[in-house]
Amino acid sequence: MSNVQLHLLSGGLSGFASTICLQPFDLIKTRLQQGDGAIRNRHTSVILQTTKEVISTHGLQGLWRGTSATLLRNVPGVALYMTSLTQLRIFMATSPYFSRIRTPSDDRSRNASVLPKLSSQGNLIAGATARVGIGFLLNPFSVLKARFESNIYAYESIAQALSSIIRQGPSELFRGFFASSLRDAPYAGLFVVFYEGIKREASLVAPSTTSSQSAAIHSGSAALAGAISTVLTHPFDVIKTKIQVRSEDRYHGFVRTVATIWQQRGVSGYFDGASLRLTRKVFSSAIAWAVYEGVLLFMRT
Repeated sequence: MSNVQLHLLSGGLSGFASTICLQPFDLIKTRLQQGDGAIRNRHTSVILQTTKEVISTHGLQGLWRGTSATLLRNVPGVALYMTSLTQLRIFMATSPYFSRIRTPSDDRSRNASVLPKLSSQGNLIAGATARVGIGFLLNPFSVLKARFESNIYAYESIAQALSSIIRQGPSELFRGFFASSLRDAPYAGLFVVFYEGIKREASLVAPSTTSSQSAAIHSGSAALAGAISTVLTHPFDVIKTKIQVRSEDRYHGFVRTVATIWQQRGVSGYFDGASLRLTRKVFSSAIAWAVYEGVLLFMRT
């Protein structure tokens, strides 16, 4: 198996594992963000009420509605993102502008990772570039995912939903991409910077000598990096969801949607579903990067 194929396999497995485990968080988050107007109840009450409504209408399996659409987006998305990120970092590591100067601490933490080492600026640029590029390619599936998780659209199958979106033209296929980019570029860039920094420091404090210790370092570092990056970029996730699932004119376009949310809800409107996305990102980051780096370490040894 070639190096690229190995990274694609590792990324695909990590995307599959995190999606299956955490789809309910995505579904409830989308239901909270799709609303039009004020939310009067406390946020925790709305989460519980929405969850109860889904279960009472569709049963417990209703929480996994849209899993097929999410897998269609996340498995190739995570595989391509992690592979392109790694290949981009390998390329950038050959440049003195982005490569990180090797230190004795790198030898002590070599068992913690098999990924290339870049400076913070290099990690920021690599993460943002890879995420936005893959996001552009898979934006149609992001629209499909959001609408399947919403209860506004009565799609009966993936094929029906996709054909419906395609018939509406390219503008519908790439709806919300600008907002997604404003969310994904800083999120991915900051994530890689924090992930590599936290992982490096954790490896110095507690050097990993076994695969289980490496997995713990990867999971903890990714979870913390995901939490920080999620909080900083969540408003763009709300804007993106509104654009992709609402059909009213006031949600057509980035600026209009920002203004609509402000008029209806004020600052709090930009943080709908923040706790759910934060929980989902913490766990998905921990699962995805532990699986990804774990498979690479296993294959190397």
